[in-house]
Amino acid sequence: MAPVLRFWFCSPLVQIAVAESGEAAKFSGMSNQDPNISDPHRPTIRQLDDSAINRIAAGEVVERPASAVKELVENAIDAGANRITIEIADGGKTLIRVTDDGCGMTPEDLPLALSRHATSKIDGSDLLNIHTFGFRGEALPSLGAVGRLTITSRAAGHDAAQIRVAGGKMDPVKPAALRTGTIVELRDLFYATPARLKFMRTDRAESQAISDVIKRLAMAEPSVGFTLRDVSGGGEGRVTFRADPATGDLFDALHGRLASVLGREFAENALRIDATRDGIRLFGYAALPTYSRGAAVAQFLFVNSRPVKDKMLTGALRGAYFDFLSRDRHPAAALFIDCDPTLVDVNVHPAKSEVRFRDPGLARGLIVSALRHALAEAGHRASTTVAGATLGAMRPEEPTATGAARIYQMDRPSMGARSFSYAAQSPEQPQAGSSHAPLPPSAGFAELQGEYSGRVTEVAPGPLSDAPEPAAPGAEHLPLGAARGQVHENYIIAQTEDGMVIVDQHAAHERLVYEKLKHQMAENGVAAQALLIPEIVELGSNDCARILAHAEALKKFGLGIEAFGGNALAVRETPAILGEVNAEAMVKDILDELDDQGESQLVQARLEAILSRVACHGSIRSGRRMRGEEMNALLREMEATPHSGQCNHGRPTYVELKLADIERLFGRS
Repeated sequence: MAPVLRFWFCSPLVQIAVAESGEAAKFSGMSNQDPNISDPHRPTIRQLDDSAINRIAAGEVVERPASAVKELVENAIDAGANRITIEIADGGKTLIRVTDDGCGMTPEDLPLALSRHATSKIDGSDLLNIHTFGFRGEALPSLGAVGRLTITSRAAGHDAAQIRVAGGKMDPVKPAALRTGTIVELRDLFYATPARLKFMRTDRAESQAISDVIKRLAMAEPSVGFTLRDVSGGGEGRVTFRADPATGDLFDALHGRLASVLGREFAENALRIDATRDGIRLFGYAALPTYSRGAAVAQFLFVNSRPVKDKMLTGALRGAYFDFLSRDRHPAAALFIDCDPTLVDVNVHPAKSEVRFRDPGLARGLIVSALRHALAEAGHRASTTVAGATLGAMRPEEPTATGAARIYQMDRPSMGARSFSYAAQSPEQPQAGSSHAPLPPSAGFAELQGEYSGRVTEVAPGPLSDAPEPAAPGAEHLPLGAARGQVHENYIIAQTEDGMVIVDQHAAHERLVYEKLKHQMAENGVAAQALLIPEIVELGSNDCARILAHAEALKKFGLGIEAFGGNALAVRETPAILGEVNAEAMVKDILDELDDQGESQLVQARLEAILSRVACHGSIRSGRRMRGEEMNALLREMEATPHSGQCNHGRPTYVELKLADIERLFGRS
């Protein structure tokens, strides 16, 4: 038999065999087969109809009722609406109705609006120069493919018209009655794809998701009024959220809108942010560290007024606060980035909730520097919620059903036990002939001016007056007032012009020492310890290149790394203050942070954790009795030191109570 030569041209759907002899064709059994009969085992390419295409698109664009509300409200904002009303029933599953007073649509526009990729937002020539929320033209046809959609609209100078589409089937346009704007009504969401309904959550959960979407859009557009109404069960329903159009300049309008959305407490404890760098502007409000949350639920980020959830931006926000909050606390902020649309790509996610900056390092650096500058300018300021919590704890308790107040029995240590505890915390007195002489009475905090020492030297034994010496004249008019006494050898009581201040002496001094140590480290740099034998760390090729790109930044904190050939790098230096370090584990931890946040603060965080512990041991200890000039010196230094309103762990260092609040406690007002 002659040899058979076959040429196979393969694709996912087509295979063609060419044989050089009749014997080959006979062997294959294909010599007498009709070429027009398709192979039942071969996949066939089909053109999907518009209805199937829209249902597929709906799976990407409309994940749940909140997604539908977001698309419809964004369309209303793009139409120039000043007031938008959203009505929902059963968590948006049975009814979503969005009414706006925007520009509206003509009868000729309505069928086109329900066509795929038909939009008035862009002309398709430049997908990077986008100034509107929507631009793909997918939302309305997708909603019409999975629900019963009715659009009633009227444009200026035209008659009102209405169009309906259910399950992808469109009815003809007909006249309607409407004064202005547009009403979009979506009923029975996902009725055409009932399998999606099985993935819906409870009505309460879906309603909450819709409320969150509306609140984010309300923060993005302070000049637009929003009303969210739940009409489940019929009738007028109830208003679950309302935000009237805010007036004034940008910051006044934004501050008023944030107060109505996030609450008055956030507005009272938020710092104004306004910074610009290389064509990117950052503005908004960020809360004081003492006004923190237990989860990242009060972090709102916007790019060109578009609400986004971006890991890089969230990491920058966390990085700006990492020195002021413990790991289990999260900052609260509403930050807006404005830039030329060509500097950011919003077309990277079907829901348009993610963005990609042309220069992400510029945006991240702007957030960190602007927030840290604002926190430094806040000085010793602490949040008003600290005082509110204190007053709440001090209010008299309501009587029980029997009419008698509750009595709590607390185990309190005896005076002898407390004295022994205080003595155990205090350093030993200098022995005779020792070079460590007691501080003179006028030294105040002079021990902080020289070389740092973790030792706290007690004053010379002698009679201590119960009342501190008088403060400098006019000290009551200063922010933290004049010291009037010390209670339980830990809390300083100071009198201000219109109230009183209670200071935790240990926490306050700990922050002051910590800031001094950080300043010294910034000025003198981080001492590096050269390893006698460099530690070689094997990594993946991508990991090795990624961490070497940050080598210069790590060098500033005493970690020296360099390429060692292949996928390995050599660790030649480590920060001396950290002592013995597992270099391989540290490098891998840094890589984990780079994957999660796009940058790493691990080395800096470890260094500052060491400084924090040193500051804790070197600060005034609980149980030490202080003289009047020492207490007043501590207050003055707090006023002059940034971030002194919270300790190294994010807890407040002082509580301020207004005289009017104290008088209310005693029923005097």
